[in-house]
Order: sequence, then C-alpha cells, then structure tokens
Amino acid sequence: MAKLLSSMLLKGLTSPSASRSSRFATGWVHPTGRYSSTVPSDPDTHEDFHPSNKTGNAKASLKDIVEQDVRDNPVMLYMKGVPDYPQCGFSALAIRVLRQYEVPLSARNIIENPELKEAVKSFSNWPTFPQVFIKGEFIGGSDIVLNLHQNGELKEMLKDIAANDKAE
Repeated sequence: MAKLLSSMLLKGLTSPSASRSSRFATGWVHPTGRYSSTVPSDPDTHEDFHPSNKTGNAKASLKDIVEQDVRDNPVMLYMKGVPDYPQCGFSALAIRVLRQYEVPLSARNIIENPELKEAVKSFSNWPTFPQVFIKGEFIGGSDIVLNLHQNGELKEMLKDIAANDKAE
C-alpha cells in the first residue's frame, strides 16, 4: 500500500501539469530560460497588476535609493545581470574578482530598470557599468577592480569587511 501511494505521489510530482504550475509559482520564465522579475508587457493584464511607483518624484527617489545602497552596503555593485547570472563579461569579471575575497556583495541589475541606470550614472558621474562602490566610495568598473586586485590594493580595501563578516 505504501509503495502504491509513493509511486502515485511521484507520478503526480513529475506529471507535465505539476511541472507547469510550479514554473509559474516562482516567477516569469522567458522562453530563452532566463528568469526575470519584471512583469511582461501584456495588454490583457489589468493595470492593478502592473508595477507602479508610489512616490511623487521618481528621479529623486531613485537617487535616494542609490545613496542608501552605497551607504548601507560595504560592497555595492551596479551591474548588468545579477551576481549568479551576469549578463556581460565586464560584470562577470568584477564579480569573479570580488568573490575571491569572500566579502558580502550587494548588487542591483541595471538592465531591468533604465531609470535606475541613469540615476547611478548621475550619482557616480561615470558612464559605464559595472560600477563598484566599497565602503561608500566609488571605485570604478571591472578594469579598475582587476587592477586594484593585481597590485594588492583591493585586498587592503576589503580586509576589514571580510574580518567583520567572519566575526558576525
């Protein structure tokens, strides 16, 4: 009896209808297989379900978000993609270098929000991405991070962050 129940349960979990419903429970999956946290632009979706900005001045609030990100996160990265799935080689390089130091990384995907991208450019006065901030200071992009890593300066910049993380 137990064997029959377990096989029925396994069949139910592996059936096409079960896999379809679990796919929609975790987020929207693009046909290419990439995960996106944005809502696809669907004219049949009611406007109540569209993302909205509840603040009056979006530019000012994005500037505030960038300032808070940089202030509150010891290592902040604005990049194309996310750390586990970078969408450009330069972002991937920056992540690869920073992960060698085992410090906590915070990141925002600028591809999903063009307004955020412009706010970050304005904040740092730097035109390209990724943009790396360490302890509230703008460091630069992947080439600068790699250069700092190669000459040992990045290790010095990150040593107290790594020590604080291990102490907690």
